[in-house]
Amino acid sequence: MDIAAMSSMISQSSIQQQASLSVLKLSMESAETQAANLTQMISDTSKSMELSVSPHLGANIDIKL
Repeated sequence: MDIAAMSSMISQSSIQQQASLSVLKLSMESAETQAANLTQMISDTSKSMELSVSPHLGANIDIKL
């Protein structure tokens, strides 16, 4: 294999690795955003239960098998 072909393969591999890292970073940012939104939603739900007229309703589930 000549040096030019080898250099081209190394360059292409480097570009593929950079693209993979970019996609991974985007997915991690998306997951962080979703986690923050879920945490906010849970917080809002618990606050609304505290302020509801009958806060004891719906807080427990009875399950019999």
